[in-house]
Amino acid sequence: MKTTIDQDISKVKALRRMQRNALALLGFAVLLFIIAIYFKIPMLQAFSEAAMVGGIADWFAVVALFRHPLGIPIWHTAIIPTKKNEIGENLGNFVSEEFLNREKLEIKLDEFNFATKASDWLSQEENADKIANVVAVNIIPGILKTIKDEDIKRFIQVQFKEKLEGINFGNWVAVALEPLQKGDLKNQMLTNLLEVMSSELTNNKDLIRQKVKASTPLLSFGLADKSITEGVFNGLQDFLNEAKKPESAVRLKIDEYIFDFLEKVRNSEEMRVKINDMILGFVGKKEVQDYINGIWDEIKLSITNDLNKGDDSSIKNSISNLIQTFGNGIKEDSIMIDKINNFIKDDLLSVLLNNKKVIGDLISSTVKSWDGKEVSEKLELEIGKDLQYIRINGTLVGGVIGLIIYGVEQLYHYFVV
Repeated sequence: MKTTIDQDISKVKALRRMQRNALALLGFAVLLFIIAIYFKIPMLQAFSEAAMVGGIADWFAVVALFRHPLGIPIWHTAIIPTKKNEIGENLGNFVSEEFLNREKLEIKLDEFNFATKASDWLSQEENADKIANVVAVNIIPGILKTIKDEDIKRFIQVQFKEKLEGINFGNWVAVALEPLQKGDLKNQMLTNLLEVMSSELTNNKDLIRQKVKASTPLLSFGLADKSITEGVFNGLQDFLNEAKKPESAVRLKIDEYIFDFLEKVRNSEEMRVKINDMILGFVGKKEVQDYINGIWDEIKLSITNDLNKGDDSSIKNSISNLIQTFGNGIKEDSIMIDKINNFIKDDLLSVLLNNKKVIGDLISSTVKSWDGKEVSEKLELEIGKDLQYIRINGTLVGGVIGLIIYGVEQLYHYFVV
């Protein structure tokens, strides 16, 4: 805004300076006329008279474009403000008929080569950074502020639930556990599990003693605690040691149980439904729902924190790199360039030609909506400075023509009269 105001002030100063120059030249012609009359210099009188006529006539012509000369409403003056509507209508028709012409538009669009120019521009780091900066500073934060967190969280929950409901976890479990029925993997895993259980049993012997003590009658005075604890501990340890043996009855029973379970998972629809229900029920728990809701909060916070890093933002830099890569990719692909240019050409031609009357009417109605005085002032500000040369040229050319006429007249009197 400040730059526009400064430019307008500069234009006003330039216009006023040229007006003063033109007026000064006209004043000089008047001074010459007075000198010629006083000193009776016919040639100078002829020059100054014609110069004054030319300067005043061109002053009238220039001023008549923008306002009534000297404020007098002379016929066919203040042309721009009074003929604004006709000018707008003629301008709209001229643009729609002369510029929005298929042959001319096709030539210009072919010359322009939009795809090449755009790819060259996008492939430059400075330009890519400008676009990325707009996206990172304005667009992404604007989107984050516009959307409601509740809507996003609800969307995530719905999508998460729908995706889970579409998954047959029973099949997944069956496929995952299928290797356990083959080879030594099952035996190795079961042995490892029993080893862990045996180790944990040993590590928690004191805990077993405390539990036993808490369950025995007070009248035993702790006499039975130790023997009961030892009995429980030894019994469990013997069981686990027996189960570690591949050929033991305990191990065979465990193998049989695992085999039956895997068969049910693989072949029983009821078991698969139970597995699905169990997993979906777990997902429906409040703790899980809170975690799902927190996903969006974490994403939003991460995006915001990254964008706040400015030039070090990974999101901004990724966007910039993506834009440069895109620009370079198009630049090196002649087929893509042709496709883009043809697409723009066909699409733009179609839009412009189908709406040429609308565009003409838009120009016409826009000009008609302007205030006549304001339009006149703006146009004078733009072209008034150059029009002052018409006044200057009119004064000088008029003076020269006056001299020529005077010379012809003198020759006529000399040779004829």
